[in-house]
Amino acid sequence: MSVASHVPREVSKSEIPAVPLTIEGASVLHQMFRFNRSAWRALSSSRKEEILSEAQTTLEPMEKNPTGQSALFSLFGHKGDLLFIHFRNSFVELKEAELKVQNVRLSEYLEPTTSYLSMVELGLYESTVKTYSSLTERSVEPHSPEWNAEVTEVIARQKEAMHARLYPQIPDTEYVCFYPMDRKRGEDKNWYTLPLAERQRQMHEHGLVGRRYAGEVKQIITGSIGFDDWEWGVDLFADDPLTFKKLIYEMRFDEVSAVYALFGTFYVGLRCPAASLGKLLEGSLP
Repeated sequence: MSVASHVPREVSKSEIPAVPLTIEGASVLHQMFRFNRSAWRALSSSRKEEILSEAQTTLEPMEKNPTGQSALFSLFGHKGDLLFIHFRNSFVELKEAELKVQNVRLSEYLEPTTSYLSMVELGLYESTVKTYSSLTERSVEPHSPEWNAEVTEVIARQKEAMHARLYPQIPDTEYVCFYPMDRKRGEDKNWYTLPLAERQRQMHEHGLVGRRYAGEVKQIITGSIGFDDWEWGVDLFADDPLTFKKLIYEMRFDEVSAVYALFGTFYVGLRCPAASLGKLLEGSLP
């Protein structure tokens, strides 16, 4: 074997992987239901009490589950009446939560309108650019054992550092705003054809806006590529719903949103603890 064969091959920028590193955590399911008020009103008071007692006995422990909570919200407008949000450590546990809701007798009066399946996701744009640049400068070939080992180490380190963000508690706020979104592709603008460093720059600027609202709103981003019809889901939790409008409007002016963002249906809900479910179903505020 010649000496030249031992000389590392220079890696060109075009060979650097375009996909940013991500780390994933809790499995998440949103369930939207319409409530059959006519059928509910036809029930006797004793029957309603039985159904509510069973539902509350099932839902209250789910709200306090130490390995992933559920939360119930009363939706505004015509898109549905109830929104269940479930955070769990795995898809199996998520399915168990879904079945618990399905198996209570109250479900006979709930008509699913839509749902959304996703997983808490943190994009590592800055770490990706830093890591890939370092590897490239050392002429390490993409996807080689050395490359993969360093990427694995970065992911493991970030997962440990961000564990609380990957497996968050559902914030104890009055309101939630949920919406799915995509990054534009096709026509004359395509997010997925931008260089990695450019996407990192735009996402950094985008994140700066959110940080200014850190004390007013809690944002949880979930990835849904391969799980649902959109690419990401966004949950915003706050005690003042005006915060949703201000934050989302301000972000519209970021380049990444103004040029590349596509938004799905927005759902806004008022929190309803399981203990107050009876009031809600009878037409009173929880």
